[in-house]
Amino acid sequence: MENSEKLTNSKEVIAYIAERFPKCFTVEGEAKPLKIGIFQDLAERLSEDPKVSKTQLRTALRQYTSSWRYLHGVKAGANRVDLDGNDCGVLEQEHVEHAKTALEESKAKVRARRKEQAEAKAAANKDGEAKAKKIRAKSAKPKNTKQKTSKINKKPVETTRALTADEVVVGKNVSVNMGTGNMPATIVEINKDDVRVRLSNGLTMVVKAEHLRS
Repeated sequence: MENSEKLTNSKEVIAYIAERFPKCFTVEGEAKPLKIGIFQDLAERLSEDPKVSKTQLRTALRQYTSSWRYLHGVKAGANRVDLDGNDCGVLEQEHVEHAKTALEESKAKVRARRKEQAEAKAAANKDGEAKAKKIRAKSAKPKNTKQKTSKINKKPVETTRALTADEVVVGKNVSVNMGTGNMPATIVEINKDDVRVRLSNGLTMVVKAEHLRS
């Protein structure tokens, strides 16, 4: 039983009608100019064929006659053919010119599209190279492996000396040794070894005379 599964696209339809009418249609090489009104002949011949519809035939025929190989075949001196390959008259010049123009326009569109695609690809490659170069430059940059050390602001060591007994007098400006540093103060009272001093911030405190520095 012949496979009657319906064809699904124009490529399959063209291959099918080329198989059915090999003296008229071809799937490779230069195509022959078709008889004017061949769609009606084709629709009638295949009216009972479950594999194709009129809509599919019309779409496939439009694709076939706009292909480059068909437009190449529409040239001066060529004859149109019917479904059985019979000559149906020489092509008119206006049809030849129309086919030539259509072919040039189609090729120009393809060239423009290819140029656009090439430019887009070049731009993408350039962008990719720039990013890669940036990444390489970043990777090549030597990392600072030197351990950071916190700077400690060390105050210069103050050179002081202990007061002599004669220097421990009220009103004398001295420095009080606080362990972490010397604080400026003024002697306000003396009681044997204990000395009351007033610090620069106004506070008073009692310290041993041995903690006083000049």
